[in-house]
Amino acid sequence: MTRSEIKSYTEPMCLLAFAYQKETETPLVVASNRDEFYQRPTLPMHWWHDKPILAGRDEQAGGTWLGLSKTGRFAAVTNFRDLNKQKAFSIELLSRGDLVVEFLMASTTASEWGAHIQNRSLKYGPFSLLLYDGEELVYCNNQGDPCRKLTPGFYALSNHQLDSPWPKVNYARTQLTELFKSVVPSMETLPVLVNCLGLKTTYADRVLPDTGIPIEWERRLSSPFITAPEYGTRASTGVIFSKSGAIDIAEQSFDNGVQSAYAAFNYQPSTN
Repeated sequence: MTRSEIKSYTEPMCLLAFAYQKETETPLVVASNRDEFYQRPTLPMHWWHDKPILAGRDEQAGGTWLGLSKTGRFAAVTNFRDLNKQKAFSIELLSRGDLVVEFLMASTTASEWGAHIQNRSLKYGPFSLLLYDGEELVYCNNQGDPCRKLTPGFYALSNHQLDSPWPKVNYARTQLTELFKSVVPSMETLPVLVNCLGLKTTYADRVLPDTGIPIEWERRLSSPFITAPEYGTRASTGVIFSKSGAIDIAEQSFDNGVQSAYAAFNYQPSTN
């Protein structure tokens, strides 16, 4: 497999853990790592000048991997990596990052929008998608699984199906579950949430998934926080939706595995 072939299946790579608890003080809490080639041009999380969106921006394709809208919507997309079972896709693939932008700009419910995108999902690269409209949380992909509305609980998502039993996925879900036992999610504890997926370790070959890429790449990508030549974790993000309506977000950027900029945001969603 050539480097370009591997690259096509490592964009965008992410790890997310999230707690969905509708009747609590924090209905949705998310921790995320975003992994990417270091040379890919990217802007850190910011309010976009041309759309009412708070997100980082992929300057190469124009979309984003994780973002929020001024109306309180949230979405995140990950690459679905399984070359052994990959479905047939259009030759000219659209950017997966556009899916996040489209949902954030929409006004339909998460379930309605998820059902709508299924009709043209194969025009995009392989993806898993998480959608939140302030009321319901929906997961879907373009690998044949139906969109489904999630029930309250703790979940994790990487580059396969929701809660696939990969070591890093199990780690992420456990980390967030344990965090809730010791920390009350709030603006003051955002740094703890942002850094909770910071484990830098690879796992034994016997527990790694076989997604069709060379074993050295399976090892490299198995770490929750990736530090590798040319490729690695470039941002860690924490998001807290409060029952009051307030949303707190923080992002820690990294340059070759070293902390760089840190930015925090707080806002109350608008109705228009």
